[in-house]
Amino acid sequence: MNVCFLDLRSMHEEIADEIQEVWSRICAQCSFVGAEYVGQFEQQWAEYCGTAYCVGVADGTVGLELSLRALGIRPGDEVIVPGNTFIATAEAVVKAGGVPVFIDVDPATHLITADGVAAAITPRTAAVVVVHLYGQPADMDAIRAVAIKAGIAVVEDAAQAHGATWQGKRVGGLSDIASFSFYPGKNLGAFGDAGAVVTNDPALAERVRLMSNHGRPPNSPHLHELVGGTHRLDALQAAILTVKLKRLDAWNAARERAARLYAQALAGLPVELVQVADEATSSHHLTVIRTSHRDELRRLLAAENVATGIHYPIPCHLQKAFRGLNTPPLPMVERLAGRILSLPMFPHISEAQIRHVADAIARAFDRLGRSGVGVAVEPHDPSPAAAR
Repeated sequence: MNVCFLDLRSMHEEIADEIQEVWSRICAQCSFVGAEYVGQFEQQWAEYCGTAYCVGVADGTVGLELSLRALGIRPGDEVIVPGNTFIATAEAVVKAGGVPVFIDVDPATHLITADGVAAAITPRTAAVVVVHLYGQPADMDAIRAVAIKAGIAVVEDAAQAHGATWQGKRVGGLSDIASFSFYPGKNLGAFGDAGAVVTNDPALAERVRLMSNHGRPPNSPHLHELVGGTHRLDALQAAILTVKLKRLDAWNAARERAARLYAQALAGLPVELVQVADEATSSHHLTVIRTSHRDELRRLLAAENVATGIHYPIPCHLQKAFRGLNTPPLPMVERLAGRILSLPMFPHISEAQIRHVADAIARAFDRLGRSGVGVAVEPHDPSPAAAR
C-alpha cells in the first residue's frame, strides 16, 4: 500500500464540476481581478470566522505583514513569535519593520504560552503573533490577558487552523487581527497562493485594504492615500475558495475522524502525539508525533511507501537569516526540531491507510528496539552545524 502525505486529487474530484462552472463564467466575463467573486468570498469568510471584516490578499505571508503594518509597527518595535513556526511568521515581522523576538514553547502542545509571552515583553514590545500550529489554537484567553495588561497587540497566524476553535469560538476572531493562508495544501486551499485578513476593527480592515491595492480607496482608481502595493486576492482564487468553503466543515470532520483513528492505532507504540487542549478543537492540518528516532523512523516508513514530513526541522532562530539576532537558547524548540515527524493527513485518508501507517511504525520500532521518546532538554548549540 502507498500512503501519500497529502491527497489533493480526491478533494478536487469532489468539486471539479463546480470549479469548471465558475472558471467558465469568469472567463466569459473576463473578470479576473476584484469584482463580485472577491467580495462574495470576503463576506462568507468573515461570517465563517465570526468577524465583522475580511480583506482578501495575495497570500498568508503578506496578510501578516499588512496586519502588522496596519497596527502601526515601527522600525525597531519588537514582535514576539514562536521559535517553531514556518519562517513566514518572522519574515512578516521584518517586512513590517519590526524585530522578531523568538520564544520557547510548551512541550506537549508545541505552542507559545501566556507565561512565555509575559517573560519576553520589554518596553520595546509592540505585538505578539500567536501561531495556531498544526491546526490547534493556543490559549488565547490567557495570552490576550497578558497582552492587554502590557498594552500590546495580538495577531493570529491562522495559516494552519481554518475552522479551529478556542472555547467554542473560531480562530480569526480571537485577536486584534488575523491572517489566513489558502496555499493549496491548507485545509481550505486555493489553486495557488492566496490569503485573507480578518478583524473586528473597521480602521484596521480599511488600512489593510488600502495597502493591498496601492493605497487606493474602493471605487477610487486614481486616488492614493498611502504607499501600498499589489497584494490583492485574484477573482479566480476567490471563486474557487467560495466553492470549497461549503465543504470545509465536512473535510475538517473527516480530519478529526482520522486523528482519532491515529490515536487509537498508535496507542502502545513508543511515539507521542502532540496534545490538543481541552478548550480547543483542532482543524488537524497536520498529525505530528515525537520520537527519539525520527530520522531512522522516517527512512523505514519511506521503505514501506509511507510519505512523511517535518514541520519544521530547523527552528527560525537557527536559520541563517535570523542568526544575527543572537536569540538566547530555546531548549524545547531546539529539542523538538529533532524529534517531530508529520504523518499523512488529509480528509480522504482511509482507515486502512492509517492502519498501514501505524503497522509500519510498529515494525520500524521492532527493528529499532522500541526505544523511549521522552523529550529531554539538551544544551543550546547556535553553531551552523546545529542548524543543518
